[in-house]
Amino acid sequence: MDLLTTLVDKGLRREPPTREEALAVLATSDDMLLDVVAAAGRVRRAWFGRRVKLNYLVNLKSGLCPEDCSYCSQRLGSKAEILKYTWLKPEEATAAAKAGVAGGAKRVCLVASGRGPTDRDVDRVSRTIEAIKEGNEGVEVCACLGLLSDGQAARLREAGADAYNHNLNTSEATYGAITTTHTYADRVDTVRQAQAAGLSACSGLIAGMGETDEDLVDVVFGLRDLDPDSVPVNFLIPFEGTPLGGRWQLTPQRCLRILAMTRFVFPDVEVRLAGGREIHLRTLQPLALNLANSIFLGDYLTSEGQAGKDDLAMIADAGFEVEGTDTRTLPAHRAGGAEPAAAASE
Repeated sequence: MDLLTTLVDKGLRREPPTREEALAVLATSDDMLLDVVAAAGRVRRAWFGRRVKLNYLVNLKSGLCPEDCSYCSQRLGSKAEILKYTWLKPEEATAAAKAGVAGGAKRVCLVASGRGPTDRDVDRVSRTIEAIKEGNEGVEVCACLGLLSDGQAARLREAGADAYNHNLNTSEATYGAITTTHTYADRVDTVRQAQAAGLSACSGLIAGMGETDEDLVDVVFGLRDLDPDSVPVNFLIPFEGTPLGGRWQLTPQRCLRILAMTRFVFPDVEVRLAGGREIHLRTLQPLALNLANSIFLGDYLTSEGQAGKDDLAMIADAGFEVEGTDTRTLPAHRAGGAEPAAAASE
């Protein structure tokens, strides 16, 4: 039995590949690419049909972060030209969230820069969660606030949060080369705190930071050990003014192989096509919908994404459908991250 047949059979049984099989997916040739996509696509369709879940980012606080994550435009010492502002008020965040919900988003992701929230920050975000839930029936809310302290996950859950995002980003072996102000173990601990509080865990990776195939397999299997409900796959956006600025190591073909490998490891788990998809997949973005069953709609934290209307058109043109809602008319302004700094408060 050949590799792809084996991987499809395993995926249909909810069984992950071996590490050797996962590495073999990343090592396939460009001549095999469409076969790899088709095989992983069979697994994706078996568990998710042709549905695509839409997620929408609201950037509650931008820049001014004390951590030194090499990939991040908001890091300590970053010279990247991004908006910097402190916390949005709950009503401002709710107004921003409505743009994504109007475009069909099922989940709103509330993100704030920083090492982790203070108790006052958790109170502030809790008020925002409550306001969004009150004004948008049925919407899921995911918080992404950094490293959590004892009891904070439970407080977010009590406020109505459905999920918590905290990515592992890269393998444990290479983590210290990317970030020195916290550890891989710190990130694992936060994911486990969120799960213990009853929050759905969202945790993923960033590809394109100089990692090897072995590193990619390590982080994906490390994620599987955590049993997340959602796995965002980000591709490095190499911001000028950061240590990884100008690093362009990904091709559209490699991105598709990474997504296929992730799908085989997580056959029945949400795999989300996340940051950097537009600049690295380029014209092959529609093919990636055969691998990922979830995307971000519109913009990201500090960078523009594809216009929300174009996302919706891409999904329809590729023969997929938005999950859980009838797509309405997207507002005239771009879908995506938070409003400019003028909307910031406190």
